[in-house]
Amino acid sequence: MLTIGTGNKAVALAVRDAKPVVVAAYPITPQTEIVEEIANYVTDGSMDARYIPVESEHSSMAACIGAAATGVRTFTATSSHGLVYMCEMLHMSAGARLPIVMANANRALGPGWNIGAEHSDSLSMRDTGWLQCYAGTAQEAYDATFMAFRIAEHANVLLPVMINLDGFLLTHITQPFDTIDPEGFLPPTNTPHAIDTHHPGGYGTLTTGSEHFKFRWDIERGMRNSVAVIREVEEAFAARYDRRYKMVEEYRCEDAEVVIIAMGTLGKEMEVAVDILRKEGVRAGSMRIRWFRPFPTIDLAGREVVVIDRDYSFGFGGILANELRAKCGCKPFSVIAGLGGQDVTYEDIASFVRMRTENGEHWFGVDA
Repeated sequence: MLTIGTGNKAVALAVRDAKPVVVAAYPITPQTEIVEEIANYVTDGSMDARYIPVESEHSSMAACIGAAATGVRTFTATSSHGLVYMCEMLHMSAGARLPIVMANANRALGPGWNIGAEHSDSLSMRDTGWLQCYAGTAQEAYDATFMAFRIAEHANVLLPVMINLDGFLLTHITQPFDTIDPEGFLPPTNTPHAIDTHHPGGYGTLTTGSEHFKFRWDIERGMRNSVAVIREVEEAFAARYDRRYKMVEEYRCEDAEVVIIAMGTLGKEMEVAVDILRKEGVRAGSMRIRWFRPFPTIDLAGREVVVIDRDYSFGFGGILANELRAKCGCKPFSVIAGLGGQDVTYEDIASFVRMRTENGEHWFGVDA
């Protein structure tokens, strides 16, 4: 059914259609609309779930952990400082192999205090064991959130999934999107290690050096397995609902000599920049990284690469650019742009390509 709404509204509708049993949340800009909408669905009876309004983001993830440990479907949402406040619980939920789904509205971390879009919040959590997907449109926010439950709950994965959407640039933008008939797409949850209250027992969480590494490897095994599961779920979604996704969204890359790479809402701006550069005789293409964890395998051999990072690892560089250096062996021109909601247009992106150098770095708007 065609719907007009924000990216936040799209996420809330996807959660309603996924039918979680427990939603625990604490409000924070620019995510608040998601949990407000879900609270309304619970109140009006269109969503049969227990909504828990907790006192902090740390508590919201703790509540989801407790619920997921009993084998029920769970959801939460947060942003920025709320996400980093959850950090301890993010490690806990992944380590416990609990398939929690969370939406994160990407927002800058302070100080200085800023509520604009930036990926530093979620990327600072990249090593917690959570799968991470970055949406570019309201339609994708809806579809990715809905599919995330099937991916997270798959027996070969059993890891939490974070769906990221750019603060205000997507959370508050109004776009048309189609909702779906959800019946039959999500199988019942089946957490094999769920606590059974009808058969109580003792649980210990202490591990020794002779055992601990096996738990870490088990997370990695689930992360590796998730590549095939993501592909399987997205293909099943396309077969049923006729909307197709891949881990990397490519545009005019077949004969591209230079490829622009970014995440989130910059994807559509990159496509317009590619068309401009093509008219100038530059054989450009673009790749929007949808899944950051697990990180995709991309063949960039023989191509120049321009990477736009809406984040930075101080003393090291753009996080996405360095991931590509490590994973793909390329030497990208790294552009740091869009921090804190800084405006980045397709004309700006085209200019980044024109100024490119191998393995260089450019801070958009900074003379250095």
